[in-house]
Amino acid sequence: MIEHDHAEVDPLRIGGASLSARFFLGTGRFPSPAIMQQALAASGAEVITFAVRRVNLDHVEDDSVLQHLEGRALRYLPNTSGASNADEAVRIAELARAAGLGNWIKVEISADPRTLLPDPLETLRATERLAALGYVTLPYTSDDPVLCRRLAEAGAAAVMPGGAPIGTGLGILNPYNLGLICSELAVPVIVDAGLGSAQDALQAMELGAAAVLANTPVARARDPVGMAQAYALAIRAGRLSYLSGRIPKRPFASASSTPEGMLGGVLGFTSGSDAAERAIAASERDAGADAPTDTAVRAPASDSGAAGLAAMGAQRGIPGTSGTPGNGSVTATAAGSVCGPGSTSERRERP
Repeated sequence: MIEHDHAEVDPLRIGGASLSARFFLGTGRFPSPAIMQQALAASGAEVITFAVRRVNLDHVEDDSVLQHLEGRALRYLPNTSGASNADEAVRIAELARAAGLGNWIKVEISADPRTLLPDPLETLRATERLAALGYVTLPYTSDDPVLCRRLAEAGAAAVMPGGAPIGTGLGILNPYNLGLICSELAVPVIVDAGLGSAQDALQAMELGAAAVLANTPVARARDPVGMAQAYALAIRAGRLSYLSGRIPKRPFASASSTPEGMLGGVLGFTSGSDAAERAIAASERDAGADAPTDTAVRAPASDSGAAGLAAMGAQRGIPGTSGTPGNGSVTATAAGSVCGPGSTSERRERP
């Protein structure tokens, strides 16, 4: 059985660290430092990310962002936003580590200033070099399963595919690819960028993501603190749903109760799956070029069940149950079948 509060028994492990929260929070674009702090508290996040170029590396303790985070047990994930190639990304990472910001680094190399989509080749090169230098490397990438596998092979501690372009709020545009990435990689998958509401975070977790990183959808929400809490709850719910296992999708209805002891059982109706099979078979027969007619799909009923129902209806004066077929009637036939509206014991012409 999965514990309802399972953070301690289901930790997220990245680069030798064990995290209980699966929500990573960005620090940019908040209306004020005070709201950022409140949102951070509501999110329960243990990992925060920020652009190194926005940090005063000469006086980190006085930085406009980091000075508001003192006293919190947080792990910093500086990112290389603004880098246009692998050389620049490595240089930014080295500056961040020298300034005491740790050895975790999010590789972010944009190839197009309009879409801000990541450059796959430069991202792969930077990941290889930074991993060799001992960094816990988390590359932001597109939702390409092959590229994500290459990044993991290059030494990435986790991969961070985007759900959509940064800041668009479009949500997860390609759930199939993200699900494939999550199922194939041995390293954690953190869905990053393009999310809109908490619903998108829940979907990412149900697809098998290990965590979610969000910034703009929280910072630019009407109520950033409330949205931060909504994301945190959605991520926990999505993770628990993923671990619990959803039911398979089916093309037809399947009753949640068995037909025994129900009116349907008296009438002789079969289970949903049997009826579905009969319906499929009938539709396949009708699809033939030489099959201008269709056959009513009907399950056999017991003589006593149908006759008893007809007799009971006639005794109570219910119209259409006196034994003469009519609109809406239920009649026991000699063969023990049941005829209702639109059903017949013979083939009928299509209208």
